[in-house]
Amino acid sequence: MTNTLAIGLGGIILVALGADVMLNDAQSTLFLGRKLIDLIEYLAFWR
Repeated sequence: MTNTLAIGLGGIILVALGADVMLNDAQSTLFLGRKLIDLIEYLAFWR
């Protein structure tokens, strides 16, 4: 991955998170965070 591509993807992620906070009160981010925690717990069970 080149530096230009990494900066571009990082910018897109930051814009998406900012839009979620401004337009949606971060509900999508909280939902994805909770699902990530569930996934980590599920994977830890199989370890």
